[in-house]
Amino acid sequence: MFSFFKKKPAATTAPVPAPVPTTAPAQGRSLIGSALVQPIEIPVPAPVAPERQRWIDKLSSGLRKTGSSISQVFTGAQIDDHLYEELESALLMADTGVKATQHLLDEVKRRVQASGATRPVQVKNILIDSLTQLLRPLEKPLVIGEFRPTVIMVAGVNGAGKTTSIGKLTKHLANEGVSVLLAAADTFRAAAREQLSIWADRNMVEIVSQEGGDPAAVTFDAVTAGRARGKDVVLVDTAGRLPTQLHLMEELKKIKRVVQKADATAPHEVLLVIDGNTGQNALTQVRAFDDALGLTGLVVTKLDGTAKGGVLAAIAQERPVPVYFIGVGEKLEDLETFDAREFALALLS
Repeated sequence: MFSFFKKKPAATTAPVPAPVPTTAPAQGRSLIGSALVQPIEIPVPAPVAPERQRWIDKLSSGLRKTGSSISQVFTGAQIDDHLYEELESALLMADTGVKATQHLLDEVKRRVQASGATRPVQVKNILIDSLTQLLRPLEKPLVIGEFRPTVIMVAGVNGAGKTTSIGKLTKHLANEGVSVLLAAADTFRAAAREQLSIWADRNMVEIVSQEGGDPAAVTFDAVTAGRARGKDVVLVDTAGRLPTQLHLMEELKKIKRVVQKADATAPHEVLLVIDGNTGQNALTQVRAFDDALGLTGLVVTKLDGTAKGGVLAAIAQERPVPVYFIGVGEKLEDLETFDAREFALALLS
């Protein structure tokens, strides 16, 4: 089972012995890596743990609308120009984007010629490998504990699932013994504060909230309080913003500046939550928020039932911001870490 996070503990004066490699546990679901002085990469377990396999099956089901339109390209009897034309159309319809589509086509053609492939099913396997390599730069774990508190700003347009994703992350963190303080900086939407308060009560974590207050002021208070109370993480729910609302995007920049006043090293993570159903519009959002805030990671939601799952390829090609988590439903277990190979296989299964 993958670790949901990597956790880096505070430095100690006593020497720490090197960890003894172990196999993945047969039972349980570890969401945070073992406590080590330095974070380590945790390889994909083989065979896949049952919990992870259930997640992969759910992801495959969620991406079926996207995958079926691409997979049917390979049902013919030969590799010819018509197959490549159909593949190009299918990738574009899946919102893979012009640049990523051209990259994948060029790579597939090159590898088909180099391998001497003669059957369409071989082209499909080559596409899976090519897509995996394109998506690989998006793989990156979320590190918790290098800073205390680790201050995480979360942005996103209204309706993308921002507050729900924050709630799920809070639940996972709290379950692993990480102390969390929530900042309800979405002060102009009462439902957001109420929703975040419900998650705070459910997970028995503290929350800093102020009705109608200035979002930057609420954030400053939360970061200051998080440091004073020795919290591991401060999660800031910023207000929903459209990248075309320039004056509101300026407010997000202000929140980031104020965070830096409260803690010169913060924010340590700036995440954007995007709706996987929005296709190329999601790429537009990534560009705009990255330009304004300097994104460190993405959370991609609502991939279940989408016909536009190819947008991650477009992001990887044009603005490769790491994807920390992807979601395929509303349940807690429907948010998981992103793995390029799993995604490529699920998309083209």
